[in-house]
Amino acid sequence: MKIKHALVPVGGGLAAAALLTASFAGAVEAKGHVAHSESVSIAGAQGIARFWLENNGAALQAATYVEEDTTDVDKLTSTGTATTDTKAGSVAPTGTTTTTTKSKNVNLPKTIGKVFFVDKDGDKRWCSASSIQGKYRNIVATAGHCVYDTANDEQLLDNWVFVPGYYQGKAPWGVYVGKQAFVHYDYSVYEDYDRDYAFVSVYNGVTIKKSTTSRHGLEVEDAGRLGDNVGGQGIAWNQPLKKAHYVFGYPQAPQPDGNKPYTGVTPKWCYGTTTAKTVGSAAKKIEEHVGLKCAMTAGADGGPWLVKYSSAKRTGYLNGVTSAFYDQDENDRVDHISSPYFDGETYSVYASAANVWSGKLF
Repeated sequence: MKIKHALVPVGGGLAAAALLTASFAGAVEAKGHVAHSESVSIAGAQGIARFWLENNGAALQAATYVEEDTTDVDKLTSTGTATTDTKAGSVAPTGTTTTTTKSKNVNLPKTIGKVFFVDKDGDKRWCSASSIQGKYRNIVATAGHCVYDTANDEQLLDNWVFVPGYYQGKAPWGVYVGKQAFVHYDYSVYEDYDRDYAFVSVYNGVTIKKSTTSRHGLEVEDAGRLGDNVGGQGIAWNQPLKKAHYVFGYPQAPQPDGNKPYTGVTPKWCYGTTTAKTVGSAAKKIEEHVGLKCAMTAGADGGPWLVKYSSAKRTGYLNGVTSAFYDQDENDRVDHISSPYFDGETYSVYASAANVWSGKLF
């Protein structure tokens, strides 16, 4: 893929502004094309976990999806073929023991869930995301705009957590507090949607104890590592186009015509073959995305694009994340979505996150 921006950090001011919040606090460091936040302390992470878990998950239930504009969605345009920057590669997934019955329906992966955070206005928000494989089984993949607020040039990773299998305030495998966020330098500084992906290391999950005595109003206990509980999807990069993908997410936004086919309560999926060429979008200055036919709307952003997905094993290889939504037929209905093309630089960002150890909170 062609390089759109220089990959050399251009000064502490811009870099420091890229990933600053109460949760992922401190200046951003950038090395080459990888930018990352400082780590959230254990004490800080404990407070974040309690924030979301208290009052039977009331804060989780109060959150709303990140509102990408779906009233005037853009149209995809062909821009060219993908140019790989290194050899194609992959990291294998890990699964958990799963009882699977024969069904014509697609078995949803245990790895998918929602990331929750508080934005600059104090509003509780969420995006879709997935657990993926890492050295310490503690990595979450989502969209960059679920980590960084491009509209206001501010970070929105305040009280950031991942909840796999989330359903109506319930966290069946626990709440996983983000420890450190990794994004592409071009996204953190230039808000480049061709690099709209993020990888976040998380602490062990926490769940509410049945006992009721605590000065914080609840007691929590260690739920173990994310990957041990739900598994982790693999990751693949520099793959050819025109490959079949399953895409998962929690869509909720209405269609541009006002129709509301989704609730955001349960995950949905699409299946299709990616475009033969990389595609662009004038609205978001996208030049090098991969497109796929799908009617999911906002709320699904950050959800995984999986190649070689096995419905029996519920695992595959992450080869994209939902970034943007389009109306190709111009009938006021979303009919396509797009993802950044995963190349060798994507792998570098992932690898930086995958080597971060986290551990227990309690």
